[in-house]
Amino acid sequence: MFGLGLPEVGIIAIVAILIFGPKKIPELGNALGKTLRGFKEELNSNDDDTTEEQEQQ
Repeated sequence: MFGLGLPEVGIIAIVAILIFGPKKIPELGNALGKTLRGFKEELNSNDDDTTEEQEQQ
């Protein structure tokens, strides 16, 4: 995963828990997931729009 091993991922997780707290982590993950989902949907809708425009020409 991006050239990171298990020790590095563990250290990042520990630092995240220390900074945000264990109760805030799931909320941040949920917000990140919604953001990425919306971004993917927007990219797919733009691709569909482009294809429709090319077919009409």
